[in-house]
Amino acid sequence: MQLPLSFKIPVSVLVVVYSPDLDVLLLERADRPGYWQSVTGSRDEVNEDLAHTARRELREETGIVVGSDAVAGAALVDWDQHNVYEIHPAWRHRYAAGVNHNVEHVFGVCVPRDVAVMLTPDEHLRYRWLPWQAAADACFSHTNALAIRQLPSHAGVGPA
Repeated sequence: MQLPLSFKIPVSVLVVVYSPDLDVLLLERADRPGYWQSVTGSRDEVNEDLAHTARRELREETGIVVGSDAVAGAALVDWDQHNVYEIHPAWRHRYAAGVNHNVEHVFGVCVPRDVAVMLTPDEHLRYRWLPWQAAADACFSHTNALAIRQLPSHAGVGPA
């Protein structure tokens, strides 16, 4: 099924970028200053592999590359978690008529705290690293905050 190019596909990824010390990278949205989030983005094609979507969005939004020419030791990990949520009314116009919910698939990637971050100015204004608890509190999205609160268990340091 091909949707018109003007409509977003209601299947997305959320990529929690974190350091070995569990600081989390947050990005401030250009279209909503004050709204902080992890890397997010929708599939470009209906059948686009979710891991590909996550790697693409990570590269497009931060300049961080995981894979063969990647940050040393950084690996994208599928957290085998998904969230279904109602699309924020401010962004519903991006989707086909009647599309009100999105399915978000969660990934994580651990990178050095000093990794170079290069933002796309039309998407994000600033970035910051925060300890995971503060990062969760700073997110406007409840699913993003939930994923960050689960970070310690995904990073192998025990329950959140």
